Amino acid sequence: MSFAYPVSGFSAAVLVFAGFAASPAPARTDLAAPEGEVVLSVSGALAKTNAPDRADFDMAMLSALPAISFTTTTNWTDGVKTFTGVPLKALLDDLGAEGATLSATALNDYSAEIPRQGLQDEAPIIAYAIDGETFDRRDKGPLWIVYPYDADAAYRSAAVYNFSVWQLRSLTVSK
Repeated sequence: MSFAYPVSGFSAAVLVFAGFAASPAPARTDLAAPEGEVVLSVSGALAKTNAPDRADFDMAMLSALPAISFTTTTNWTDGVKTFTGVPLKALLDDLGAEGATLSATALNDYSAEIPRQGLQDEAPIIAYAIDGETFDRRDKGPLWIVYPYDADAAYRSAAVYNFSVWQLRSLTVSK
C-alpha cells in the first residue's frame, strides 16, 4: 500500500528552512550529544549518530533545527491550533537515514508503521509546540507526529490518523 499526500491548500504553513540538509549525508558524521533529557531516539541505518546505532535528541536539539508551523484542527484537540516542529522527512534526510518504512513508537508502546514514500517536505512534522508553547504528556507531548489535517482531504484518512503518534519516543527506519 502506498500513500501520497498532496500539499495543495497548504498556504497556512509558515516555512522556516535555514540550512537544513536536503539529502543524506555521504559519510558517517557524529551528531552532537544531547545535554538534557533524551526525548527522541532515531535508529536504523543512519549516517549521523551520537549513541551506539542511534541518534538521540533532547528538546533543545530538536527546537534548534529548522521548523515548520501550520494551523489546523485535529480529532484530539479543541478548536484550531498552531503546531510547530521539525519536518519528519527533513530530519530523516539530515540523519542520512536509509529505509522504506518508519516505525514510530509512543511512550505507551503504541506504534505505527509509516511508509517513508508518503512523507512530504512540509508534512508531517514532529511537533514540539502547540500555540507557541511546549506541551507535556497529559497533552499528548512532549512530541507528536502531526499533519496539516485541514489542508487536504488526504490528511483526513484512517491511515494518516494512525500515523499521528503522540507522546512519540522513538523512530526506527527499516528496509
